[in-house]
Amino acid sequence: MDSETGIPGRHILTVSELTSLIKSTLEDSFPDIWVEGEIFNFRVPSSGHIYFTLKDNTSQIKAVLFRSAGRALRFVPKDGLHILCRGRISIYEFRGEYQIIVDYMEPKGIGALLLAFEQLKERLSKEGLFDEARKRPIPVLPQKIGIVTSPTGAAIRDILKVIDRRFANVEIIIAPATVQGERAAPEIVEAIAELNHIEEMDVIIVARGGGGIEDLWPFNEEIVARAIYHSRVPVISAVGHEVDYTIADFVADLRAPTPSAAAEMVVKNKEDIQGYIGTLYSRLVYAKRTFLDKRRERLYALSRRVLSPEREINRHIQRLDEIENRLSNSIQRIVKDKKKTLQMVIARLDSLSPLSILARGYSITQKLPSLVVVKSSGDVRKGDKVDIRLHEGKIVCVVDEVS
Repeated sequence: MDSETGIPGRHILTVSELTSLIKSTLEDSFPDIWVEGEIFNFRVPSSGHIYFTLKDNTSQIKAVLFRSAGRALRFVPKDGLHILCRGRISIYEFRGEYQIIVDYMEPKGIGALLLAFEQLKERLSKEGLFDEARKRPIPVLPQKIGIVTSPTGAAIRDILKVIDRRFANVEIIIAPATVQGERAAPEIVEAIAELNHIEEMDVIIVARGGGGIEDLWPFNEEIVARAIYHSRVPVISAVGHEVDYTIADFVADLRAPTPSAAAEMVVKNKEDIQGYIGTLYSRLVYAKRTFLDKRRERLYALSRRVLSPEREINRHIQRLDEIENRLSNSIQRIVKDKKKTLQMVIARLDSLSPLSILARGYSITQKLPSLVVVKSSGDVRKGDKVDIRLHEGKIVCVVDEVS
């Protein structure tokens, strides 16, 4: 009997006790179940746990995927995605809500790996990792080739066999890496980094033989894609068979359908190269001969137009002689003309000279002692002395009469 109410057989539970009983009952009844539904209200807080609601047309249930289990996901969950999930039913005591704790999930109707592949491909493509403009050409004659692959797999044997047959003296550096399993992606990234630190590395081949999508999955990992993208050395992706495509194929500078094909792409056949060099040499010799023949003909044509130095000097000397002769004739003619002019001037001066006048019978009378020329009778008086200059000689006279 209840001591407080007096009612027999009544047992009162606290909320926590009741919740604990329900929790035990549910967890014992549904320890491992598969549930199908559509994701909505998807969120990931800073803790890294994934919270969402799983629903169908008429009902819904809360769900949580803890961070530790979420690391194994191969795809990114999002609202509207129809999934299959495996887990157990539990009660979240603080709100009294039942929920499914998810341990594993996969998309319904499409494999998780395929969905993850498409999601990562779309995201990296938007970032520009696949742009053709950023891809570098593969060297025509690489001297040092790095290979990232398993050292015991068929891929390395195929590559080495092809290179040895086509161009045996190429330097090969193998950076061993696991190419399958959880350790593969980090080891591939590390191997690419190691080869990038080797000087004069010309090209890197990332290779693996065929397999299913799970076998090839390390080459679909984001860290591998970004390692190829950031490589300073051009990268050839040679993963799987011709029908297989990986994220590495899209981001690499060149995709090869098989490892053997990669070796054929990167290393030219030595005999073909020698033949090509021979052809280039023949073309060079022909071009050289043609060039020299044309220049020789041109030089001969010019030489016929150019006079010898001696002939050219003689031609100029003859020209100087001709100029000298013309100059002498011109000087003589000028001198003759000047002499004639001078004679005419002398004759005119002579005709005007007082001496010429005196020769015709005239005289000049000068009063002494002043020697002033007497121009009229009024210039002298009786008794003055005058000097009379004749054509030849002179006479001194005394004026006896002035009229």
